[in-house]
Amino acid sequence: MNQLSNTGHSSVFESIKKINEQKMEYWSARELSKIFEYSEYRHFVPVIAKAKDACNNSGHAVSDHFEDILEMVDIGSGAKRNIEDVKLSRYACYLIVQNADPAKEIVALGQTYFAVQTRRQELSDEFGKFESDEEKRLFLRQQMKEHNKYLVSAAKEAGVVRPLDYAIF
Repeated sequence: MNQLSNTGHSSVFESIKKINEQKMEYWSARELSKIFEYSEYRHFVPVIAKAKDACNNSGHAVSDHFEDILEMVDIGSGAKRNIEDVKLSRYACYLIVQNADPAKEIVALGQTYFAVQTRRQELSDEFGKFESDEEKRLFLRQQMKEHNKYLVSAAKEAGVVRPLDYAIF
């Protein structure tokens, strides 16, 4: 299944994303296990368990991010049966990729994708609290000021002293 590249990983994860009736996004653990190249879902279940533990230990309600469900599937000759699955929030997916097999390239791509997307959501939530563009601008200005302090510190540790050195750095 390794048809992915660094540029195509987001579309793979976006392609299996689902939207529920409340317009909330979620992923199926069974589908995610296939993307992460687990040969059988049962091998992926311990990864989900570790992610649930991480969720709980970080102070989040596991039930807000991991919803155990039964899904009706066709098994042939018109018959159907229930199989266990888990509806996963974006945060749950992020925790899962942190606990999945790091030797798999797709897991590394998933870590990047869910970390970036989680940060984008955090920033979107932060910006949503501002009532005006002026408040957003001031917030961003303060953020740049803090980041520039870290940059200057890193430059000094790298031996940058003169203004020309800063330009090169």
